[in-house]
Amino acid sequence: MAEERQVRMSEEQKQERKSILVVVAHPDDAEFMAAGTIGKWGQEGHEINYVLCTAGDKGSSDRSMSPSKLAEIRRAEQREACNRLGVKELVFLNYEDGVLQNTLGLRRDIVREIRRFRPDVVLCQDPTSRWSAQGYINHPDHRAAGDATLDSVYPSARDAMVFPELLCEGFEPHKVLEVYVGGTNVPDVFVDIESSIHLKIAALKAHVSQVGDGPRPDRPGWDLETVIRERAGQVGQAQGLKYAESYKYFRMR
Repeated sequence: MAEERQVRMSEEQKQERKSILVVVAHPDDAEFMAAGTIGKWGQEGHEINYVLCTAGDKGSSDRSMSPSKLAEIRRAEQREACNRLGVKELVFLNYEDGVLQNTLGLRRDIVREIRRFRPDVVLCQDPTSRWSAQGYINHPDHRAAGDATLDSVYPSARDAMVFPELLCEGFEPHKVLEVYVGGTNVPDVFVDIESSIHLKIAALKAHVSQVGDGPRPDRPGWDLETVIRERAGQVGQAQGLKYAESYKYFRMR
């Protein structure tokens, strides 16, 4: 019964959702982590906005590429991915890629966006996840972005006396109702993305600088669509779903 409730959580609560804010470290983070869910929410008519802490200006092994040029490329790729998912607005905070930290400055900037967009739901990365499976160590920027976002949701965005300078800018306190933490090793909610996995794949294909636009010489036999369907299938299998994405979920009090 508990598993059934968890799987159905998104369907039961979807009528409550009006505004959703996705906060991540880099371009393509949201798409790899949650684009099936984001695409589904878009299909349901909810407003979705993105905040990216960096422009991913260090995410290349090409020694001839400059950080400023790469940032320009990745911003354009992220905008196209957002268009494919139905995201309304995209904000870049423009912190330096690769060295992101949960500073008071970053938290203040995220609080500003939470108070600006006033979301019912925030979706972010798991600050406690240092690795998953064999061979994957979680990027420190992912942890920093997740840490700062959770600190922003509670208590900073809610409490008027935290960052009082934001009141002078016209950003009134806001209480987020729900939080979805993605990229977690301890999920308790699973979202059925069978109807939207094609949107996830399409959005990821917009990130050409990261996933390529065809076969990859560095990974013989690697195919983006196959990999995404296999991963989503593995997540969904234990829940009796064809494709799913998983989260640690919080309903705020």
